[in-house]
Amino acid sequence: MRPITAAALIVLLLGVSPAFAETVTLAPVSLTEWKAVYGRIEARDRIPARARLGGTLVSMTVAEGDSVAQGDVLAEIVDEKLGFQLAALEAQGQALAAQLANAQTELTRGQELLAQGVTTAQRLDVLRTQVDVVTGQIAALEAQRQVVAQQAAEGAVLAPVAGRVLDVPVAQGAVVMPGEAVAQIGGGGIFLRLAVPERHAADLSEGDAIQIEGADGVVEGRLAKVYPLIENGRVVADVEVAGLSDRFVDARVLVRLPVGERSALLVPKTALVTRGGVDFVTVEGAGLRAVVPGERVAVDGVAMVEVLTGLQAGDVVLADAGASEVGHE
Repeated sequence: MRPITAAALIVLLLGVSPAFAETVTLAPVSLTEWKAVYGRIEARDRIPARARLGGTLVSMTVAEGDSVAQGDVLAEIVDEKLGFQLAALEAQGQALAAQLANAQTELTRGQELLAQGVTTAQRLDVLRTQVDVVTGQIAALEAQRQVVAQQAAEGAVLAPVAGRVLDVPVAQGAVVMPGEAVAQIGGGGIFLRLAVPERHAADLSEGDAIQIEGADGVVEGRLAKVYPLIENGRVVADVEVAGLSDRFVDARVLVRLPVGERSALLVPKTALVTRGGVDFVTVEGAGLRAVVPGERVAVDGVAMVEVLTGLQAGDVVLADAGASEVGHE
């Protein structure tokens, strides 16, 4: 038997052979080109809760940050003049009720006199008309009373949508006018709202995957809506992210958008070896070759590194730099 050399013994002990090490043939791979922009956490809809009645704000039941349901009472506005109007209408109603009772009594008496032949049918028609007139006046007064009562009821400021109170620009005791905003409600869901330069508008499509860098690392979202109106040279888009918190509205978050694709050469991360601050890979038939690494990506769960210079398509690279080191022993 031939004696075993020291290098061969090391290879046998480690179970690695340079001749049979795993290799990778380089071929161009398509990578997504990402554009880094800042997005803001916003409510899809911002709707003001407006006063329907002018008067004094006597109570405010919500503050900034409170969650409300649609139809909840946010504040109460009182106009004291409406109370006086209701009292006046109530007094008029009582007077008309007395007139109606008197007119009905006169009509009953007229019917009895007509049956006895003492009065005429013309006189009876006059009495019947008086009853109808007073009855109509009472109906009109009741409708007017309902209008004033409805105005008083509109002093309750209701939440237009379910959501979170973003702003309360008035305070209890303030005098408000009809149509004035009492609170700002953010509803319709929480989204990341982006303003992207219009040159990238053609690259944005609803449903695209978006990368968001948060406190817990990079998470993925979905491009939910791209708005057709371009303002100040920017396209507005909404990104839907599962579990996005609405605690801080208008908070800025770093977002990466897919704006194109490019070709790249990828090698396994394990193929790189660093010597003296320079990165090398082992090329079959050429030995070590200096390269300039770029972006690191994951392909099917395998850590890969883009090689910017030093390699070309068709090169056969040793996938494990450790095996290359063993081969050089």
